[in-house]
Amino acid sequence: MKHRARTLDLPDSLEIRIDGQPVRIGVRRSTRARRYTLRMVPTTGEPLLVIPVRGNLERGRDFAQSQAGWLRERLRTVPGPIPFVDGAEIPLRGKPHVLRHSGGLRGTIETRGRDSETGLSAIHVPGEEEHFARRLTDWLKKQARADLEPAVLAYAGKLRVRPKRITIRDQSSRWGSCSASGTLSFSWRLILAPPLVLDYLAAHEVAHLVEMNHSPRFWRTVEAIAPDTHKAEAWLKRHGSGLFRYGP
Repeated sequence: MKHRARTLDLPDSLEIRIDGQPVRIGVRRSTRARRYTLRMVPTTGEPLLVIPVRGNLERGRDFAQSQAGWLRERLRTVPGPIPFVDGAEIPLRGKPHVLRHSGGLRGTIETRGRDSETGLSAIHVPGEEEHFARRLTDWLKKQARADLEPAVLAYAGKLRVRPKRITIRDQSSRWGSCSASGTLSFSWRLILAPPLVLDYLAAHEVAHLVEMNHSPRFWRTVEAIAPDTHKAEAWLKRHGSGLFRYGP
């Protein structure tokens, strides 16, 4: 019996040349993909080639090379990551804030006052500087849960369903998901978006407890409980990928 698994083996990346310069492209096989696709990964700003289950690396390389013009423009304009460091500016619930290391070794993270340099609301992060990013990320996850849990429960009450569990994760390609067992998972980066966006995603995933698909009936259910669905979807389409630039 032949080992079919070997046909699925792919390298982590491949290299093509654009204007004589080497460009590294990540490679991933997808059982759901029906065709070769090339996209930019929001969290890293790097290109990713998605190969369908019956595809092969050479055809994938040829496809990537055929998209050299598109890729050249994307690489030229893609914004860089924004790490969590003192002085960085990040959105919180859709409003710009500046991060400040408060210097104290103990205490809790607080949003208070206006920063004297930028005029923005400031998020003060105590503790050792080497733990700055981790502490802030943990705090943002707690803020996301504090906003998402009541929104989920409110929408669940409207639809008379009950989620099994709510988890906050560091998802790199989805804003939320609903498992067959009823667990709802959300990206912590939703706390960076305006409240109407977070609220809509809560309604969206709760609606999957009724309809585990994206059928017209599903969308009617979402729009019935979340009237700002179209506004939120438009915001995500325009600004959503930019949120993945923030953080570790």
